[in-house]
Amino acid sequence: MNALVPLPVLLPLCATGLSLAFGTRLGRFQRFISVAVLTAVTALSVILMVAADRHGPLSVHLGDFAPPLGITLVADRLSGLMLTVSSAVTLCVLVYSLGQGMTDRDKETPLAVFHPAYLILVAGVSCTFLAGDLVNLYVGFEIMLVASFVLLTLGGTGPRMRAGSTYVIISLFSSMLFLTAIAMTYAAAGTANFAQLAVRLAELPIGVQTLIQALLLTVFAIKAAVFPLAAWLPDSYPTAPAPVTAVFAGLLTKVGVYCMLRTETLLFPGNRLGDLLMAIALASMVIGILGAVAQTDLKRLLSFTLISHIGYMVFGIGLATREAYGGAIVYVAHHITVQTTLFLVAGLIERRGGTTELTRLGGMARAAPMLAALFFVPAMNLAGIPPLSGFIGKLGLMRAGVADGGGWAWVLVAGSAATSLLTLYVVAKVWNLAFWRAAPPGQAATGTVLESGDDSDDDTDAGPDGMFGTGDEGIRTTPPPAGQASAATLHGRAVITTSRLPHPMVAATAATIAIGLAFTVFADPLTAYTDRTAAELLQRAPYVQEVLGR
Repeated sequence: MNALVPLPVLLPLCATGLSLAFGTRLGRFQRFISVAVLTAVTALSVILMVAADRHGPLSVHLGDFAPPLGITLVADRLSGLMLTVSSAVTLCVLVYSLGQGMTDRDKETPLAVFHPAYLILVAGVSCTFLAGDLVNLYVGFEIMLVASFVLLTLGGTGPRMRAGSTYVIISLFSSMLFLTAIAMTYAAAGTANFAQLAVRLAELPIGVQTLIQALLLTVFAIKAAVFPLAAWLPDSYPTAPAPVTAVFAGLLTKVGVYCMLRTETLLFPGNRLGDLLMAIALASMVIGILGAVAQTDLKRLLSFTLISHIGYMVFGIGLATREAYGGAIVYVAHHITVQTTLFLVAGLIERRGGTTELTRLGGMARAAPMLAALFFVPAMNLAGIPPLSGFIGKLGLMRAGVADGGGWAWVLVAGSAATSLLTLYVVAKVWNLAFWRAAPPGQAATGTVLESGDDSDDDTDAGPDGMFGTGDEGIRTTPPPAGQASAATLHGRAVITTSRLPHPMVAATAATIAIGLAFTVFADPLTAYTDRTAAELLQRAPYVQEVLGR
């Protein structure tokens, strides 16, 4: 069973080579490779999760080099759950992207770069979840960074290039901090392996431990978009195509949360920075949701709710109790699916209504009842309406806060309740403006060709590429009127509004909703699993013994 641990990383990397080799010559086969590999990765993730739950952590030392010389990959309950949820979500987003025509068929681009970049992103995410040492964790981050920049800047439009540049600058800064933290850790402890660090860091002076912990938390807080290190996110994610934004918002920020969970439990037990984490969690919740209240563009609004709800997860990490960790893990799994779903729905709204600017939308509950239902369910889940999984995660965290009884814990309980109510207000505002009220006079009619947000003069007319919804039809270079679609397609050029949405897009969105609802239906097994996961994280011994053989 241990031999299966590297496959979630290796399969997407090998498939990337095949995808690049076929390019646009065999586009259907390229798409088949991507779907088949992500399906296999999802199945492998389920197998690893079940095996880790039944038999304990699984590890493999690549090249049979023992720590600290070799690369160690470890699958325990936490990484198994994260792999399963992330692989299922990335598969759904891939199917959605196929429905939108998310294959790069620009005649100026010799390769179909979307699928290779997407597969590399999946490999980087899997590498991060399975990493057994700080160096391999850093490698996973850099793999994600390379793929993310390609996906963010597809089409080369002005808004995407600006957003991608901001993203890369922030990511490179965090990478420099991460390298500094790794160097300090290795100099102080003589290893970067998690299992060995779990033993050796406790022998270091408390000041050295705290400095290393603070550096690592800063790095992971940037990745997770925790306030006040989240200013880059609302300006970076909304410019990308809907599938890219969905997988970034739903998944990549949770990689940072996962790393915070892993290091705080395995390397730095004792919760020395717990009060600081809870203060940051409260600030993220309140400031993020107030930012969402002030937005009128759906994508930016969802970006601010993302920042806000990261605070719930940091709340659980700051409390550092078994019940709090369990609640945080439930909320991570829930939020991956719900946030991804809402951004996918935003893409459908943009294709149906021609914009994500709420002041220019209306009447969609009557015009597109299926789309209204696809928005309503995850919106209520995000707000934490019983008995949905959002309520289950928030309830677990708030119960943990009450059980703790500390001053910060009570403040966070109150902040969590207030944030949940404001989230309900935000999604109700979206429902009222986009779906419930009558359509405003300026709403785009079906079949309207919406201009892109590209501010360059390089675009020329291009004919259709034969794939539905790629946005190559009727391209013009005049700037778009306010509120119209900005970079809605892969090329970032133009989109034609349609009354009948592509079936794969709707089916993929429905599938992510089904995953979120499954967390509700199977709430008892899920919470029992996360409770066992929290207990394993606090014990630390099973992880250390599996890796070091003690």
